[in-house]
Amino acid sequence: MVIDMKKRILLLLFGLVLIFTTTGCKGKSPTEQEETIIESPLSEPADVLSGTWYPYDENGHFKRNDRDADGENGVVTSANYFASQAGIGILKAGGNAIDAAVGVAFAISAVESYYSGIGGGGFMTLRFTKTGEIVFIDFRETAPAAATPDTWPKDKDGNYIRYYEMKGGPSICVPGEVKGLLYALEKYGTMDRAAVMAPAIELAKNGFPVGPFFNKATVDHYDLYSYQPETAETYYKDGLPYEVGEIYKNEKLAETLQKISDHGEKAFYTGKVAKAIVDSVKRDGGQMTLEDLANYEVKVRKPIVGYYRGYKIISAPPSSSGGTTIVEILNILENFDVGASEVNSPEYIHLFSEAFKIAYADRGEYLADTDFKDVPLEGLTSKDYSKKLSNKIDLTKAQSYKADDPFPYQSSDTSHVSIVDKEGNMVSLTKSNNGGSGVIAAGTGVILNREAADFAPGEGKANSIEGGKRPLSSMSPTLILKEGQPVMALGSPGGTRIMTSVVQIISHVIDHGMDIQEAIDAPRFFDGFDELKMETRIPEEVSKKLEELGHKVMRTTEWDDYFGGVHAVMVLEDGKLRGGADPRRDGKALGY
Repeated sequence: MVIDMKKRILLLLFGLVLIFTTTGCKGKSPTEQEETIIESPLSEPADVLSGTWYPYDENGHFKRNDRDADGENGVVTSANYFASQAGIGILKAGGNAIDAAVGVAFAISAVESYYSGIGGGGFMTLRFTKTGEIVFIDFRETAPAAATPDTWPKDKDGNYIRYYEMKGGPSICVPGEVKGLLYALEKYGTMDRAAVMAPAIELAKNGFPVGPFFNKATVDHYDLYSYQPETAETYYKDGLPYEVGEIYKNEKLAETLQKISDHGEKAFYTGKVAKAIVDSVKRDGGQMTLEDLANYEVKVRKPIVGYYRGYKIISAPPSSSGGTTIVEILNILENFDVGASEVNSPEYIHLFSEAFKIAYADRGEYLADTDFKDVPLEGLTSKDYSKKLSNKIDLTKAQSYKADDPFPYQSSDTSHVSIVDKEGNMVSLTKSNNGGSGVIAAGTGVILNREAADFAPGEGKANSIEGGKRPLSSMSPTLILKEGQPVMALGSPGGTRIMTSVVQIISHVIDHGMDIQEAIDAPRFFDGFDELKMETRIPEEVSKKLEELGHKVMRTTEWDDYFGGVHAVMVLEDGKLRGGADPRRDGKALGY
């Protein structure tokens, strides 16, 4: 894919000196690249440059179709085809959904390391069919022990810098992903570490064809991924982004993954890799210590549970705001006949927008790491509380909302993977490094997270930074049941848009009976902070009617990854599995 002229000029202004021969030529097709062989999850040789699926067309543009899949024995869907392929290979080899999820997550670390890798953390929601047991694993990053509100970076005028300006050492929290994934594998998996990690190592070592999302991320965030020389060397080729179809490798990351495969979590949290992480963080002004890494703990928590029109919603508890906010929004919507409104009509979007804003006001006021803050989870997810909130909505005009009082009702940038196996075991896993700090742990190929930016600057807030505290997240790995039977596993990246994207998919399926791929493909919108953003596939006349109701409307693009990348698996009434993948990313659902 060709980087457009404006982006080329911007990159040149950052000091690039390589000149392209033409600006109108197309990126090389996979078959025009030098031949590269990688191995499949079962170690059978496979040429990734031919006879496989790509998320782009002959012009290097996103392919918006052919993202779904059906299966009888298992379905895997993730933000990258090669990661999904790793998961299907593990299922075919006899692994269960947890084995596959861990394999896919490590593979994502190779193919989407810029947004989500072993330098970050995440959450995993599991359900086991035979016992009905539900487990929520929290491997979110934690603030270094020395962190205080005073350590938040300030500008030259002494004001706290804004979230999106944070990068470098002060933005880095203690990574939890390696411990979290290996905990899940050892506790609930059936395969050994080497077999599950093999696909990730091969993808990092031998490479894969770059998709349009990889290209877009490294073009759009050039300043972040060229923050240091080693970072630029990791993500750019001769100083410029990889074109769609070119082969990308990260051999240093492959070596780090191999160490973890051989020696387990200690290879990451102690020894040379840990020292490289700490030295790199401190060299760039951060506070992490070897003790911070060695003392990191995985948390097993009680998930948030709610109900929507008879369906049981199981999702992420704090330190994620995801499950609580999703349940609160759905509880508000349940007081209205959503199914009677046309999807993405002015009436539909207005109602959802108001429900979003009400729930986000509560989110900002109350939600935080429950190890540090008393959070009124029961009140926030109460049907009675949401009934009170729903009465605030005026269907004839847009409003602003402040946080309400849930206490009287007390009696609780990113990648996503969804998997259901032949036994019906379900995994919904969301993980992130928040786009990365720009700092590569020297010699490891691992870009470190930027999760400190998810704390609230200043003192006295529910989400203020403290040593050992987990920053508030929006990640929402969600499972849905009906009468005790599995219905759906889903989730999304997208920062604060995660919850609203998941809510829209749930409503599309439950209120309007959509197929899961149809639900994912539908145009999306977001509001939570008094600005209603929507994809331009929503007709302009809808925007005008919403403006008449008082909404401040911003139209983005036709298919905008700002609204996340939902990946979901449904269990159909006949027991067959149906997977959907988001055309806004490089992903694909695969089944067998």
